[in-house]
Amino acid sequence: MKNAIIAMLMLVTVTGCSLVPEYKQPEVAIPEAWKNGEQGTEAEIAPDWWKLFKSDELDRLMAEALENNLDLKASLARIEQSRAAARIAGAPLMPSLDSTVTFGGTETKLSAGPDNWVRRGSAGFTASYEVDLFGRNRAGVQAATANLLGSAYTYDALRLVVMSDVAQGYFTLLNLRERQAIAQQNLDNLKEVLKVAQARFDAGSTSAIDVSRQKTELSISEASLAALKNQTNAAENALAILMGRAPQDLGLKARNLKRVHDPKVPLTQPLSILARRPDIRAAEQSLLAANADIGAARAAFFPSLDIGGTASVGLLSFSPQSAPVATTLSILGTAAAPIFRGGALRGGVEQATARQLELTENYRKAVLVSLQEAEDAIFAIATAKKRQSAFSNAVREARKTYELSRGLYEAGSVDYQNMLDAERTLLSAEDSYATAKLEMLTAQVNLYRALGGGWIDWESVAQR
Repeated sequence: MKNAIIAMLMLVTVTGCSLVPEYKQPEVAIPEAWKNGEQGTEAEIAPDWWKLFKSDELDRLMAEALENNLDLKASLARIEQSRAAARIAGAPLMPSLDSTVTFGGTETKLSAGPDNWVRRGSAGFTASYEVDLFGRNRAGVQAATANLLGSAYTYDALRLVVMSDVAQGYFTLLNLRERQAIAQQNLDNLKEVLKVAQARFDAGSTSAIDVSRQKTELSISEASLAALKNQTNAAENALAILMGRAPQDLGLKARNLKRVHDPKVPLTQPLSILARRPDIRAAEQSLLAANADIGAARAAFFPSLDIGGTASVGLLSFSPQSAPVATTLSILGTAAAPIFRGGALRGGVEQATARQLELTENYRKAVLVSLQEAEDAIFAIATAKKRQSAFSNAVREARKTYELSRGLYEAGSVDYQNMLDAERTLLSAEDSYATAKLEMLTAQVNLYRALGGGWIDWESVAQR
């Protein structure tokens, strides 16, 4: 029995060949510099990059979202599913061992003499092992491991999306609050001007047209303010959902974006996107899994070898006699080779190969889209800077014009239309400047996201 067990353990160590094709990373033409001419550097992006905006409220919201976001929790559960699948895939590489116990008996009653009975029982175990001659099982483990890493990178990609959504949601909410304050101030101004227009009409120094126009502007302003309030409420509700809460008042104190810092995003080299973007890493792991599936499909063409053994101890007892013991040991090897499967095996290889080709093109597209997102964000930042500067000047000049026009109108030196045009220009400039500030912050968040943000090297973690 001891020699048989040693023989089975020796069979376990048999290493077969592998039919998994050699993996080659798909070639994608990546420029050495960004479209605007910047080379980029090897600078690292801090994992907590949002802290560079220097907003305590944003820090608090981000921490809560990363802890409680429901999509992230679901993604963590998918990682556990992939981990369990990898464990299942690795099971055939180890022997299986089962124990068995049987018992029973008969009793015979005679007319004379003592009763007779027979008890039968046995205990033993069975062991089996599939010799992975052509690497089918090892290919399955490779695929499952790649899928596990892919799930981890997908979680990291989703985490980056949640980070950017929280930052942009917070900035959007503050922008809407600021625009709402601007609209409210404009509404208050319109009410004051209406009083002046009504007084001048009552005094006979102007026509009813000015009063009617001012009432029209007042109604339009009230409608615009109501729309902004609705958008503000929706933005706050969306932010609450990101943090895993039901829609509610988040108790945010900030009313505008004036105290939010404009960080300078460290621009890395275009090539670094391949390593930094978790979605690209996830796409590559899917490609590695498909590559291993090809090896498993190829191995199905070749014979399989199963080794099994049983050992049992039997007990046979005759009352009132003693009980003899019997020991049984057997080892059996079975080889099976496919002969005709109606094209199923060839179809399996073709299917796995086509799947690999599909994922190769998906990988290439993911790389190109990531470059596009980074280029869009870089250009958007440059454009937003110019817009902010231009609208800042526009607000300053429009305010001067409005204050002067209103004073002259109240003095009766200019007509109502001139004052109304100046008022509209000021409102438009203030609203546009607030929007340009939001565009700047949004573009910065988008660049952090496009460059990969802070991430975890799951492959290094797995090798520890």
